[in-house]
Amino acid sequence: MLLKPEPLTEALQGLTASLPGTADIVHLSPGGVPLTQQIVRDLSRLSNLILICGHYEGIDQRFIDRYVQREISLGDYILSGGETAAMVVVDAVCRLLPGVLGSTESALRESFEDSLLEYPQYTRPAVYRGDAVPEVLLEGNHGAIARWRRTQAIRRTMQRRPDLLLKADLSGTDQEILRNILREIPYIGSEGS
Repeated sequence: MLLKPEPLTEALQGLTASLPGTADIVHLSPGGVPLTQQIVRDLSRLSNLILICGHYEGIDQRFIDRYVQREISLGDYILSGGETAAMVVVDAVCRLLPGVLGSTESALRESFEDSLLEYPQYTRPAVYRGDAVPEVLLEGNHGAIARWRRTQAIRRTMQRRPDLLLKADLSGTDQEILRNILREIPYIGSEGS
């Protein structure tokens, strides 16, 4: 099953006729470029964005060639249709629009904003089933808390997504933190030497 170009073209023309200015048209497809936070940032700056969702086998290529500016993929897997992918894109883009989050600062401290994963988060109680919140977070020293958070973000990224570190713009302090983390990792075959 393939979506025909005629009804898609008519729907698109009807929609764009009612929009002020031009619209950027994105096709959600497993053949597109992987969605990243940078792409989300770029999309959030557009005046008009139209997401085209295929279903089953997708969309007639002639429609894509004529109207689509970019194709985006959520990852290396297949969905039945692009509707779920569109919901992901809409959610990721909307959170960057002014007034959506409580504070514009909130979006700047999320995972991927600086090519690092976010640091661990804690709330009350200070001790839960024997597990305590790290002491530094309870002391009120904002500088120490910021250093702890940055160290944890680098550590978590190194452990879970070291590929992101290749893109990260690490300061001299960040690089020293990374060197210290790497020193903690035991070398393979070092046991018994």
